[in-house]
Amino acid sequence: MHSVYIHIPFCSHICSYCDFTKLLHLEPFVEEYLENLQKEILENYDGERLKTLYIGGGTPSCLTRKERIKLFQILENFIREPDCEYTIECNPKDITEDFLDDIVEAGVNRVSIGIESFDEDNLKVLERKADFKDIENKLEMLRMRGIDNINLDLMYALPNEKLNVLKNDLKKFLKLKPAHISTYSLMIEDHTKLANQNTEYISSELDAKMFETITSKLKKSGYVHYEVSNFALPGFESKHNLNYWNNGEYYGFGLGASGFKAGFRYTNTANLREYNQGNYRKENQMMSYKDMMDNELMLGLRKLKGINVDEFYEKYGENIQDVFPKIDEYLKNGNLIYKKGYLSIPEDKIYVMNEILVNIM
Repeated sequence: MHSVYIHIPFCSHICSYCDFTKLLHLEPFVEEYLENLQKEILENYDGERLKTLYIGGGTPSCLTRKERIKLFQILENFIREPDCEYTIECNPKDITEDFLDDIVEAGVNRVSIGIESFDEDNLKVLERKADFKDIENKLEMLRMRGIDNINLDLMYALPNEKLNVLKNDLKKFLKLKPAHISTYSLMIEDHTKLANQNTEYISSELDAKMFETITSKLKKSGYVHYEVSNFALPGFESKHNLNYWNNGEYYGFGLGASGFKAGFRYTNTANLREYNQGNYRKENQMMSYKDMMDNELMLGLRKLKGINVDEFYEKYGENIQDVFPKIDEYLKNGNLIYKKGYLSIPEDKIYVMNEILVNIM
């Protein structure tokens, strides 16, 4: 247990596509929520030294300065390794001098910024705002404070989006020179505004072409494609997210947060009233050995490097090919490759990863 995720559900605006646990920022709600977040942490954290600490949402950066300082005080309950990767998600407009003072003092050394797109039509669909010059200035402010580990989120395959729009977005993202880029093909989730408007997906052919364009352009620009949707300059891969994909255990604290501890996967309630009454857990399921191995396969093959076969045997005492007999068939037909002790999906097949996983399992 070396990783902690903290969920801050509050937002100043609810975006059209978002299906995460969230609610509008109201100060009385925040004060009570932070009090109960602290109680949950104190009741469940066992004092491990953390290698990663991640504050997500929602929009953690929408908190007022008083609320933000209170949050960071609560998080001082965690014991962090000297090189702990400490991330906070934020919206560009929230990056102010006060915000930077507070996160630097708290020890934050990685910032993830939700840009999604610079295209006006895309931003209207997403109900977001992004101005290139403003983002450029905000990144300079971060770097002047010593925060170089910056992730930018890019969303693509939006309704009516053309390939040239994506290419223009990629040019602007690369001009900003972030250390890390996370890319997301639009998912139209139930109970979001886009779903309620009966928004339709673009064609699967165009979606695939966009994915190919992203991987090609970012690789040529020096980024390592290390996970299906994630690209990093060498040495800037997300340690926190790699722990998920390595099927490692982690704490999840806060409304709607998920965690994995001592063989149990749990999900917290998304009901604020229940949470504030101390009824944190909604689900708590013990993983069987088979569940664990299934997760190892599903999560591990998201990584371009894949699964270390020897480590799988050390963990579970079984050869991965014996657990999943179809692996041999997929090695023969080229849907899987084995190289230097790692089993992986070749990069030209990663777009159809889900189909491959379902068939293997």
